[in-house]
Amino acid sequence: MKSESTRINKYISASGYTSRRQADRLIEDGRVRINGDLAVIGSQVFSGDQVTVDGKTLEKKKKNVYLAFNKPRGLETTTNESVKGNVISYINYPERIFPIGRLDKDSQGLLLFTDDGDIVNRILRSTNNHEKEYIVTVNKTITDEFIHNMSHGVPILDTVTKPCTVEKLSTRQFRIILTQGLNRQIRRMCEFLDYRVVNLKRIRIMNILLGDQEEGVIRHLSPLEMKELDDLLQDSIKHPEVKDAP
Repeated sequence: MKSESTRINKYISASGYTSRRQADRLIEDGRVRINGDLAVIGSQVFSGDQVTVDGKTLEKKKKNVYLAFNKPRGLETTTNESVKGNVISYINYPERIFPIGRLDKDSQGLLLFTDDGDIVNRILRSTNNHEKEYIVTVNKTITDEFIHNMSHGVPILDTVTKPCTVEKLSTRQFRIILTQGLNRQIRRMCEFLDYRVVNLKRIRIMNILLGDQEEGVIRHLSPLEMKELDDLLQDSIKHPEVKDAP
């Protein structure tokens, strides 16, 4: 008698094919079948079942991949390899991977990649309050008023940004730690206060540090980093939410 089963969207995510959210879209579009029968949202996959997407069989991976990449400026954070300068083609990793969040084309620094769709939204969802740290250079002298306003919340995109940690590092450079990931958030915050971002570099995501990793280099997360990350994610909500695009 069949007993243990996995929801179809989780099975697809665990295969490394795509995230759960995207898997639901594939199912809704009628592109997923279980043992030849059309899958629906909530369908269960049992041991021995065959799952196909567009007629191609999926298999669960035994071990997921977790990578840290030091993204150079000029690369587009997209899995669409027809886009010129996309990160996937640049990295040319031998297995299918996708970014956890994104950095816009003009930004640089730490970007995480994985084939584990289950972890993505637990890291990105703002209600989980996971920190992302950036070093930002702007076009003119940073004032105390600027630091105060940035740290207490700025009205952008029909909302007010969450309070955050902002520290002046030099005349035109500051450090900012966000728990949000609104579209081009830091740039929009600065623009509202009549500043323009000259350079933006992400140096940390939760416990993962960019450190002295060379630009353009990708590396596997260490066992210690993964242990610390798992601990931080224990109580994180998994539902999809925001874009991660400072």
